[in-house]
Amino acid sequence: MSDRILRLQHVQIRVPDLELCTAYYTEVLGLIQTAHEGDRVFLKCWDEHEHHSVVLRQAPTFGLDHMSFKVAELEDLDHYTERVEGAGIAVKRYARGELGPGWGDAIRFEAPSGHTVELVFGMEKVGNMLPLFNPPPRPGNLVGIAPPRIDHLFIMCEDVEAATSFYCDVLDFRLTEQILANDGHQLATWMERSHTPHDLAIVTGPNGALHHFAFWLDDWNAIREAADLLAFNGVHIDIAPTRHGATRGYTTYFFDPVGNRNEMFTGGYWVDPDFEPITWTEEEMGRALFYYAREANERFFTVHS
Repeated sequence: MSDRILRLQHVQIRVPDLELCTAYYTEVLGLIQTAHEGDRVFLKCWDEHEHHSVVLRQAPTFGLDHMSFKVAELEDLDHYTERVEGAGIAVKRYARGELGPGWGDAIRFEAPSGHTVELVFGMEKVGNMLPLFNPPPRPGNLVGIAPPRIDHLFIMCEDVEAATSFYCDVLDFRLTEQILANDGHQLATWMERSHTPHDLAIVTGPNGALHHFAFWLDDWNAIREAADLLAFNGVHIDIAPTRHGATRGYTTYFFDPVGNRNEMFTGGYWVDPDFEPITWTEEEMGRALFYYAREANERFFTVHS
């Protein structure tokens, strides 16, 4: 399999209150603001070298505008343009900087899941706040939870099987885990490009919907400490710190001030090229999602709390 798509680059989300959400993402989550242009604020995690990994856009509703994945070479945009157009989907090309500050060359298209997908090359490098010679483990002026990087995206759509086939067959994602209904169709899938348990996951729900996007933390203690800080700041915690069965990761879920679900995530396993997908049955769906409780609360399957 090719290494053309490397990882999740960024998400752009809609927020009805840009000022409030900027304060939340910078002061509570601890992301760093890199630009503010018009109705958008650009943010990054401290250990990310590129210009942004989260973009907030002022809009009447909350939700996902688009997801963006990083490709290794400029020529990869041509490769995937041909692949996506071959699947009967229109593709639009953008020059470096055309989409906003820090942006590289990009293509965009609408996937069968109803989501706008972007592939991008050559984002502006701004550094990770540490020197290249004799650096400390982390900067000394971080605030809030301060996750080092964005980790993955979890979306919703009506036909999980068709969407998963597109991401795997056209965009070269690899299936790592799945939940199968008793009739054999896929209820949820997890896919990777970066040798982690997932860069992208899908669960049954409305087309084009965002379930959550997740940030990486270094260990289980950091997940607990993040939940402490969220509770102290009055953030709506959806799922208190626990463990997933699928991915084997540790997690806590919570909502930003306008309804976008966030996650802090750690753990999981390494995915080798010959990794064989793990299957969970419909009866064990609760354990796959939340291993200790063995069930998901009703809110987990909704777009908003």
